[in-house]
Amino acid sequence: MMKPKISFLTRFFLILMISVPLAVQAALPDFTVIVEEAKDSVVNISTKTKARKSNSGSKHPIPNFPDGSELGELFDKFFGNDEFGKRRRDSQSLGSGFIISEDGYILTNHHVISGADEVIVRLANRAEYVARIIGSDQASDIALLKVEAENLPVLRFGNSDDLKVGEWVLAIGSPFGFDHSVTAGIISALGRSLPSDNYVPFIQTDVAINPGNSGGPLFNLEGEVIGINSQIYSRTGGFMGLSFAIPIELAVDVANQIKQNGRVSRGWLGVLIQEVTRELAESFGMDTPQGALVAKVLENSPAAEAGLQVGDVIVEFNGKKVIRSSGLPPLVGRSAVGKNAEVTIIRNQSRMQIKVKIAELPTSMTKASYTPEADAEPEENSALGMSVKNLTKSTRKKFKVESGVEVIDVESNGSAQEAGIAIGDIITMIDNQAVTSVEDFEQITEDLKSGKSVALLVQKRSGPVFLAIRPEDS
Repeated sequence: MMKPKISFLTRFFLILMISVPLAVQAALPDFTVIVEEAKDSVVNISTKTKARKSNSGSKHPIPNFPDGSELGELFDKFFGNDEFGKRRRDSQSLGSGFIISEDGYILTNHHVISGADEVIVRLANRAEYVARIIGSDQASDIALLKVEAENLPVLRFGNSDDLKVGEWVLAIGSPFGFDHSVTAGIISALGRSLPSDNYVPFIQTDVAINPGNSGGPLFNLEGEVIGINSQIYSRTGGFMGLSFAIPIELAVDVANQIKQNGRVSRGWLGVLIQEVTRELAESFGMDTPQGALVAKVLENSPAAEAGLQVGDVIVEFNGKKVIRSSGLPPLVGRSAVGKNAEVTIIRNQSRMQIKVKIAELPTSMTKASYTPEADAEPEENSALGMSVKNLTKSTRKKFKVESGVEVIDVESNGSAQEAGIAIGDIITMIDNQAVTSVEDFEQITEDLKSGKSVALLVQKRSGPVFLAIRPEDS
């Protein structure tokens, strides 16, 4: 019986079909060694919050009896239930953490232990400890715990500055209470800023993170911790492919400050900033939109003392480029208080450097001062697709501004409306020139060149903001 002949192309494709899966398999990382080395240092964290007694909304208000009173216990037995007649129970929550010292210091998230009356740490060997909260910092979402134990396994730290988008990372935690669950993925982005976290340049990954993973470590392929899993973006409450981790250097710095000083201090520049759009970049003579645009310089701040001005664009801070405005707060926050920082700015289309002595971020800001003036009959003027009038005493007080003009009308589909200007806004600067009155507004707008975007500093109810507008569209 003759054997069928196999052509050269057939053999080639058979070999290719076998070799490609093997090559793909060989290219995938092996996480088993990392997990084996790190799992004993990852802990489960559970918290308990005692139910608070409250008489609000009760048909039978409970009198305030002394602790241990038999009459008090009797009242609580019959009237200390919720609206459905069920007993109120202590609430519990779950999270993760990891050991950073042999004598029992543990890192986790602030939101994992926030408001807890008791924190219980469970190790991989099932041993449990009641942890002491050394301190926590809400701004960075970092908490430092301590358990009374010795010779605990410690994790190694890496350097998040060396990370690259696309590299593999691994997470270990307790999602939904399932201890030591392992998930893997890649880094999706670096230095990501979230609306509620100005001082944390998050590491974005697609590692599956769910409730209970918070506070757990994020590893690189060397088995080093490079972040603490903190948040997810979700419309359902579960994982949707967007996870965010706090860089380990920031977390360790916060933990050290908590341990040594009992609190966290951050650098303060004293400016309000915004993003530089393409239109604003054109108005400032910049080739590309980048940096942090200074919309306001706070009084008696380091920025004011150093000579920073409204309209300056900060493009570098201590030698590190500021690509987006969100990149500046983390750089300032981690700066040493009392030390000089070198700030590179663009002012009037010229690049210059300014030294700023960084101060400590104050816990509260002083309200802007205001000098009352008598109201006068406001003058009016129309230009750039809007009508304006001089400020009254009440408007100055309401917006906390000393000068400017108030927008009283905006043309439909005009340039002002397209730029985002609304009735009630205060125009304080046009094309880097201060606007103190309607007369200033009129003179400045008459001299503007058509066909080129110019920047307007607008005081809205939410705060100052630069907007770009084209005079030719007015």
